[in-house]
Amino acid sequence: MAETKANNSGATDGSGFGDYDFIVVSNRLPVDRVTGEDGDNSWRRSPGGLVTALAPVMAKTEGAWIGWHGAADEVLKPFDHDNMRLVPVELSADDVELYYEGFSNATLWPLYHDVIAPPEFHRTWWEVYKAVNRRFAEATADSAAEGATVWVQDYQLQLVPKLLRELRPDLKIGFFNHIPFPPLEIFAQLPWRRQVIEGLLGADLVGFQRPSDSSNFLRCVRRFSGHTIKSQHVNIRTDDGDRICRAGAFPISIDVDQINQLAQSPEVIERARQIREELGNPKTVLLGVDRLDYTKGIQHRIKAYGELLEDGRVTVEDAALIQVASPSRERVESYRLLREEIEGAVGRINGTYDTLSNTAIRYLHHSYPKEEMVALYLAADVMLVTALRDGMNLVAKEYVASRTGVNGALVLSEFAGAADHLKQAILVNPHDIDGLKDAIMRAVEIAPGESTRRMRVMRRQILQNDVEQWSQSFLRALDGETLGKTPRSGDE
Repeated sequence: MAETKANNSGATDGSGFGDYDFIVVSNRLPVDRVTGEDGDNSWRRSPGGLVTALAPVMAKTEGAWIGWHGAADEVLKPFDHDNMRLVPVELSADDVELYYEGFSNATLWPLYHDVIAPPEFHRTWWEVYKAVNRRFAEATADSAAEGATVWVQDYQLQLVPKLLRELRPDLKIGFFNHIPFPPLEIFAQLPWRRQVIEGLLGADLVGFQRPSDSSNFLRCVRRFSGHTIKSQHVNIRTDDGDRICRAGAFPISIDVDQINQLAQSPEVIERARQIREELGNPKTVLLGVDRLDYTKGIQHRIKAYGELLEDGRVTVEDAALIQVASPSRERVESYRLLREEIEGAVGRINGTYDTLSNTAIRYLHHSYPKEEMVALYLAADVMLVTALRDGMNLVAKEYVASRTGVNGALVLSEFAGAADHLKQAILVNPHDIDGLKDAIMRAVEIAPGESTRRMRVMRRQILQNDVEQWSQSFLRALDGETLGKTPRSGDE
């Protein structure tokens, strides 16, 4: 692995090139800072599928990862961690407020999630978004070797491909959008729609979670740019010659081996038993695991469950719902209000139906390590994924992967990308509260044989399409191979 460069550009000679043949660019670096008991700081690899998928590629190449390290107004030099060169990009407190909390998460996030919450359009946010994207592009241009492959990640950095191509036309550039891409009629609301489209078209390949997202993008390209589209290819004419940007679906997946190993660990199995015991060993344990976000449909799920209790179709003696809601964007007002709304609903239901021995809803506003999450998956008879809009939803896939006993039931929103592949789940429209109640009861009452048949098909789909397969299929396509086929659905 290359050492820290003597100059800021990363170039070792007068070529203007850096040393790294493969570069990942994302809003955050793949590490978290941890403080030991002695007060010393160190770095720990972040959990998550993206890091797991790309770490092997980094190990095999002269790889670098470019991103913010998580602390505002702090300048860090590049450093090495786990066979990766990490190149921190500085963000000021104003950058975090305007680029990240503002344009990324109060403009783009709600816009791209079907305007479930109203997006805000502020020119000051847009100006900072542009400036930060340029900073990321310049850091990448300084670090990349001649002809390197660069993979830009997600909606916070949609301008980077074009900016980077202007700086380094020799690079091979891919972009992956982890969240949905909205229909033309919604995307059209964005005042800077043309600039975002042109930013993305700087890539050689733009990847999405679902074929519908790719189609939405190409419709927007056709409407807001003058480029010709043929099939999945956008023909871009420039003063420097013609080039092609391709778009396609590359649905992300999970680290199946990790989940399988944890699900068979005696410690995790024992912890799952303890969880059920702590709940009073109810006949049925239902589970929801979400980041606390208005796109996840937590309110709809809790409303439906509360009505099932009111109707007498479930009782606190026989069933318990665990709702894990990981803290998210707690400085944003809409998220604080969402938390108050959800906790108020849980309090009302528990106040009405709890007994001295049983709780209707065990609400947990925490983040948990992967071992505890898999124990929760094992403890749950029914998994509830009721997202109003979701790019993929890896929780659904993790639950299925954890069911090594080939049992359990998954209630899955048709508006989550995972519904394209896990068609043996009990699919539901979460806006339909009566339909959601019926789906929950269908899962609670499912016959063992039907449960096994459905789970076996879904597990096969996930085992054949893990997170490494996802990264390799994208990189092969970026390298010039034919766009990959969408993984087989669970009903095949």
